[in-house]
Amino acid sequence: MGPVRKSLRRVPATDQTVGRIRVDPRTKDLTKRLRPGDIAVINHVDLDRVSAEALVACQPSAVINAATSSSGRYPNVGPGILVDAGIPLLDAVGEDVMSRAQEGQTGRLEGVDLVIDGDVVATGTLMDAETVETAMDAAREGLAEQIVAFAANTMGYLEKERDLLLNGIGLPSIRTDLDGKPVLIVVRGYHYKEDLAILKSFIRDFKPVLIGVDGGADALVEAGHRPDLIVGDMDSVSDATLRGGAEIVVHAYRDGRAPGLSRVEELGITDAVVFPATGTSEDIAMLIADDSGAELIVAVGTHATLVEFLDKGRAGMASTFLTRLRVGSKLVDAKGVSQLYRSSIGWPALMLLVVAGLVALLVALLSTPAGRAFFEAVGARWDTFYSWLEGLFSD
Repeated sequence: MGPVRKSLRRVPATDQTVGRIRVDPRTKDLTKRLRPGDIAVINHVDLDRVSAEALVACQPSAVINAATSSSGRYPNVGPGILVDAGIPLLDAVGEDVMSRAQEGQTGRLEGVDLVIDGDVVATGTLMDAETVETAMDAAREGLAEQIVAFAANTMGYLEKERDLLLNGIGLPSIRTDLDGKPVLIVVRGYHYKEDLAILKSFIRDFKPVLIGVDGGADALVEAGHRPDLIVGDMDSVSDATLRGGAEIVVHAYRDGRAPGLSRVEELGITDAVVFPATGTSEDIAMLIADDSGAELIVAVGTHATLVEFLDKGRAGMASTFLTRLRVGSKLVDAKGVSQLYRSSIGWPALMLLVVAGLVALLVALLSTPAGRAFFEAVGARWDTFYSWLEGLFSD
């Protein structure tokens, strides 16, 4: 984008959005400190569902995106989520805003301009339902190219990691016992909170081994559970959760570099397992569970469809597709488990069932001589008690 220019359109002060500026090129890092009423400044090409939902949950007064929120590469739903939530999205303002907008300053969104201290520091396109739908239509037309690219990435990954993927060669040995047990793998992805909530009964009754993938470990803790194993590059899981006693597998680059290992060691954890692999951390978690003998793998927040793979924003998401093929016989989505396991009898139905049972019992008793004699005796006792009570008040 060219130099920042003054917008010719101004809006009345009553239509302006004012808030404290929060700046971060990594949306998931920004949401950790974003507060209601703040103005979020991000640099996120093709804003994905998970990031958009995280932004909405923080309730910012506006979102300023240096990049294009929907590039046309594929039909991403992030921009629509923000617009539907009523959060102004100023799009494609240019990367200069990442340096011109300073953390903690007070900013003001005036129409298509971001104004700080009286100066216009960024100008872009204010997204609305119409512009979002136009971008989505254009993206759907280009989806075929992404499918071709995805297929090529899939074959490339298969060539690089065939021994790991097909034969499990190179998978690390872990202390956590998974053999013959159900395993629950949690990724902080699509609808992870809702899925964890509906799996409460399953977790309570079957006591699966709990594996958190990076921030998925925090999601388990927030839901009241304690992860047994944490897998990931350790860039989005809290210190408190890492210190919680779970076994840790640090995802490293294929050449052995493991940026997350130093952070783990600084926390005093010296027995972390390092695993170099090309795929994503959720792939590693699934492969470890499968190789360690898990009888069932229940997935929460993981990626299952082509659009979800593309939404992740990595060519390497082809690895997740192949990993799902590898562990497919054991893998079940959380929603499937909840629908099969969750009881369909609610409290009203249960009470109705109890009442129906009592009525049936009374009818059965009345149909026998002994039952009729019993109720006649009860009736006589009730008449005696009622007469005594009536005489007490008449005196």
